[in-house]
Amino acid sequence: MPRRSNTTDALPNARLDAVAAVAETVIYALAGLVLVAGGFILVGKAAYDFLTGAFDEGVLEAARLALDTLLLTFIFVELFSAVRMTLHEQRLVAEPFLLVGIIAAIKELVLLSGTEDLRERGFEQFRDGMIEIGVVVGVVLVLSICTLLLRRSRREPSELEE
Repeated sequence: MPRRSNTTDALPNARLDAVAAVAETVIYALAGLVLVAGGFILVGKAAYDFLTGAFDEGVLEAARLALDTLLLTFIFVELFSAVRMTLHEQRLVAEPFLLVGIIAAIKELVLLSGTEDLRERGFEQFRDGMIEIGVVVGVVLVLSICTLLLRRSRREPSELEE
């Protein structure tokens, strides 16, 4: 059986790889555009809801809802940062996703602590709510430690000696 030369085998693979790389870049760019548009829309929604809700529902409730929407906006911004870094470095970078996890957990804490007063609903529901808050705080702590370790691992050896 005759053997093919490596150059003829490599040529279709190189073309396929180039097409796949372009498709990947286009998809990341489109995802980035959606995240940027969503971020602007969320900022507008937060401002509108705060201004109208302050008169209808009270300032504290309007502020809580605005904070919830702004935290979602921060998630969009960090995801856009992940897309941008992926396009720039041509590899997936972990840190923005860790930050998204931290922001999402904080968003959940805001929702948990801003909802009904758990003390009025009985001991069991109060206990369950406190356990849930404790777990979310634990998630924030673990993700924060992971982010710190990731940042330290990227430092130059000369920076660590100082």
